[in-house]
Amino acid sequence: MQRIDARARFLPVGDTAFAVEFGTRIDPAINALVHRTAALLAAAPPEGLVETVPSFRSLLVHYDPRRTSAQALQMFIGALELEDAAGDAPARVWRIPVLYGGEAGPDLAEVAAATGLSEPEVIALHAGTLYRVYVQGFLPGFAYLGDLPEALDLPRRTTPRVRVPPGSVAIAQRMSGIYPVESPGGWHLLGNTPLRFFDPLWSPPTLFAPGDGVRFVPVEADEHAATREAVARGSYRVETEGTPA
Repeated sequence: MQRIDARARFLPVGDTAFAVEFGTRIDPAINALVHRTAALLAAAPPEGLVETVPSFRSLLVHYDPRRTSAQALQMFIGALELEDAAGDAPARVWRIPVLYGGEAGPDLAEVAAATGLSEPEVIALHAGTLYRVYVQGFLPGFAYLGDLPEALDLPRRTTPRVRVPPGSVAIAQRMSGIYPVESPGGWHLLGNTPLRFFDPLWSPPTLFAPGDGVRFVPVEADEHAATREAVARGSYRVETEGTPA
């Protein structure tokens, strides 16, 4: 094991917070260290800790300056020990059914033209990748999924859409994502899934958790419609690598 202070640097963020930065790039091992640190602090919070907010490569630490100091918390965090996360594999891999192209994925043809691939090749690349949930943000239940194959690396759309339908499966740069509710959005829409990813009555309220794996499974229109009906009835259970979740 190795102490956190040998892997990270501490950066001030105002007078009641600081960041613990584990690296300068988006990397699964770095992200695993971020979430392991957050889990350790949640399990045994030191005096004065208010909350932690994980990102791709750093952890924001909020504290109460009346009860502790940045120096005291940094010494506490720096003494924590972490196992090497380089070989981590997702403990849980969700299988997400997706109807690609057509009205469900209006940008599929454009993505194919921009990348020099055929539409079936785009689908095969996107669906053939095991993604990692790095962080959640932007919208409740919106997970940033990496790492998209380099061949599909495209900038965001020049003109964002005012309305993106819920369940839209999209890509931008080296990330994929699923819009959990209708919202504006500037990512390229490849398809749609009828599943739900956020409900304030769930515990926890989001389907995905950081560190989870996600695999997209192409389906036809009839299966997409049947799944949507099952979700509406509350009878659909999302699969995880061959077993129901």
